[in-house]
Amino acid sequence: MTNNTIDMNQVLETYQQLPERFNSLLMATVSPAGFPEASYAAYVKHEGSFYVYVSELAAHTRNMDHSGLAGVLFIEDEDKAGNLFARQRVTYQCTALEVARDSQAFEDIMSLFEAKFGEFINFLKQLQDFHLFRLTPQKGNFVQGFARAFTIEGDAMDQLRPINDKGHKPATNRSSNQSN
Repeated sequence: MTNNTIDMNQVLETYQQLPERFNSLLMATVSPAGFPEASYAAYVKHEGSFYVYVSELAAHTRNMDHSGLAGVLFIEDEDKAGNLFARQRVTYQCTALEVARDSQAFEDIMSLFEAKFGEFINFLKQLQDFHLFRLTPQKGNFVQGFARAFTIEGDAMDQLRPINDKGHKPATNRSSNQSN
């Protein structure tokens, strides 16, 4: 895979559109004891960051509060994928910072939540155990399919670079390398 054999404009467009197809994101966090936790949350995107409004009853909220980190995944639906083993996906490694409830930023982002998800957000907004987190991507990867993997870079996370120019390694005859 080289830049000469792929249309990088098409790859960039596909990468940018994938997260827009979802109302929620998949999230990975790590507990203070070092255990991984997988979860999801509804999100809004604003100025390059993803915002989640989550309850402190959920492990991911406590984990983000403790570590200040979260992984984010957007992945093509199984029933829409041409091949289950090559689903398109975007992953980000993010910093996670709580947005103060008494700030203008909180009000602005919660207005975006209400516009996207409706009046139910006004009910959730009253619950004091909910917290707004800003997940800001620091780096990421986009997999478009077999041997089409890219590193996501740049301040605006809008630059893609092929991970390698060789694609997958061909199969080898392992039995010839083994002794009896």
